[in-house]
Amino acid sequence: MNKFIILLLSISFQTSILIAQDYQKEIQKHQEEMNQSFANPEETPLTAEDLKQFKGLDFFPIDEKFKVEARYVRIKDSQPFKMKTSTDRLPVYTKYAEVFFKIDGKEFKLNVYQGESSKNSEAYKNFLFLPFTDASNGTESYGGGRYIDLLIPEGDKIIIDFNKAYNPSCTYNHKYSCPTPPQENDLDIKILAGVKAYDH
Repeated sequence: MNKFIILLLSISFQTSILIAQDYQKEIQKHQEEMNQSFANPEETPLTAEDLKQFKGLDFFPIDEKFKVEARYVRIKDSQPFKMKTSTDRLPVYTKYAEVFFKIDGKEFKLNVYQGESSKNSEAYKNFLFLPFTDASNGTESYGGGRYIDLLIPEGDKIIIDFNKAYNPSCTYNHKYSCPTPPQENDLDIKILAGVKAYDH
């Protein structure tokens, strides 16, 4: 192997390390912002009693394999429906798109939704809602599933980062009413990324 090829391989390896380090910092910053929000009495979903003892959320180790580029398929003419929640409330959502991706070589599909309230809001009209359940629910992660927030992409690709998956607010406080992930959004894999189960 000549010196030029060795040099190129070395540069490529060093670049990969820098990209991985930048990603670690990005997720660490995201986690810090979540903890700051939870510690803020004006923003926290925690009960007053739990807030007094709050020292930070428990996160899975950051794992870049759970950041995936998915094929994004827009669903047109989808009919609005009432999504079940942890209470009697039935917010209206529309199935907005389907996303297809791989983890560990296995193919998965999820539905992405848009809330009617978001669609009619100038501030949130580009926001999409991805609720999901997976094989870690009830053990390592919250039994009722977790959420990921997305923005409508410009093309037919979208990044889904499970390291940013978070628990519904009702995990921390029963005063909240939280959408229940539809059955078709159950993943036959343990998503050991994002926020872990909350231990009161």
